[in-house]
Amino acid sequence: MNPEEIVVLPELKAYIDPLTPDEHDALERSILDEGCRDALVLWGNVLVDGHNRFGICQKHGLPFQTIQNERFQNMEDIHLWMIDQHLGRRSVSDFQRGVLALRKREIIAERRAAAAAAVNAAKAESSAEAPWDGDTNPAVAQALANTPKVPDQALDTREALARAARLSAGQVKMIETIQEKAAPEVVAAVKAGELSLNAAAVVASLPVEEQQAVAAEGAESLKQAAKRVREAKKKPKADKPAATDDAQDTAPPASPEELQARVAELEAENERLRLQVKTLQELLAEQA
Repeated sequence: MNPEEIVVLPELKAYIDPLTPDEHDALERSILDEGCRDALVLWGNVLVDGHNRFGICQKHGLPFQTIQNERFQNMEDIHLWMIDQHLGRRSVSDFQRGVLALRKREIIAERRAAAAAAVNAAKAESSAEAPWDGDTNPAVAQALANTPKVPDQALDTREALARAARLSAGQVKMIETIQEKAAPEVVAAVKAGELSLNAAAVVASLPVEEQQAVAAEGAESLKQAAKRVREAKKKPKADKPAATDDAQDTAPPASPEELQARVAELEAENERLRLQVKTLQELLAEQA
């Protein structure tokens, strides 16, 4: 394919964290010495895999090969493929693998919900037409055929995420905390390898403004901040006096409002898990 015909989409180029300057320089030296050995992956004219190789070949006027992946049906298929490709690469950091696994979980959850909605809608519309020939409702089968395929991996537990990302469940929990609570400056320090997952998750417990102020002072300040937070959490336990009949130091009981809020959280989580199980059972029954 003519290089001018290849389309580079910014969203795909940025979907995976870029190479570090050193990694990019090493790749450039390798291509200059040995040529571009791996074919670029395309979906039609859209470049899916090989953005760095394509840029280097364009820069130096070097030839390259391309290959079409005809299994892609939409952009989500591309995202899932890119995630799986990078989860298997040794050069990808623990944090990056965790983030990619979390992204995959989101896509799978959205597809499962869409499939469940399609099945329910098909059943509602075709209820008056039963019975039908065969074991499968043809309307349901058609609805599933028109719905993006749901990957076999559910990734609905930390353990499943950990296996997919080749991490521990504890590391996955830390990455979730960083994703949800860490300031962009703290995330950048983790991506640069300046701050460990453990330290970043601890720092993420601070107010965002405080995180940003500490990050502005450099990586060493972030490490010291993590140390202070850990010590602050340990100190009450170390200084706790012996138990007495006086209940002054005991934690106050939760208020009715707090208990109700907790019950609501547990009920919502239970409903989410129930729907996931129901969806999976229905999909398995329809595909059997």
